[in-house]
Amino acid sequence: MGRKYQIVNDEYFYFLTFTTVYWLDIFSREIYSQILIDSLRYCQREKGLKIGAFCVMPSHVHFIWGCQEQGTLSGIIRDFKKYTSNRILKEIQLHPQERRREWLLWMRERAAKKNSRNKNYQFWQQHNHPIELNTNDKIDSRLHYIHNNPVEAGLVYEATAWKYSSASAYAGRESLLDLIYLT
Repeated sequence: MGRKYQIVNDEYFYFLTFTTVYWLDIFSREIYSQILIDSLRYCQREKGLKIGAFCVMPSHVHFIWGCQEQGTLSGIIRDFKKYTSNRILKEIQLHPQERRREWLLWMRERAAKKNSRNKNYQFWQQHNHPIELNTNDKIDSRLHYIHNNPVEAGLVYEATAWKYSSASAYAGRESLLDLIYLT
């Protein structure tokens, strides 16, 4: 991986996207989105994660993330992805109303067989494509992209209407997470 897409300076915030394998719509279910939010709260409280923005889409999540200590953002990413992967897969296996259970598990098992890093199941795609946000123009561009993603996807008419997004917080309304405002 080239230096362009690595976390090299924890002084800056980074734009990150985590995508489920095969772009499967996992976060169309409230229970799985809530697992993400709970994990983010934990990372803020216990690991020093700073969240500048977020948007949970049905098959992927966008973030602007930073951290309080040098050298820890990559570790937070690793731990967050590992925990959410295991927790959501466990919920899929145990949830009695998940009609897609067998298919979802089969797809994740199929993805794991193609990746030597996984034993049984793979939930997230491997790459994060971190982009260092070291200028105001980059911050503004990514913030706009994140908040308008549900609108562009045709899920809502205005960004502040999407529940699992920081757009409402930037508009002065309540948010699901504590945010560091970037503008």
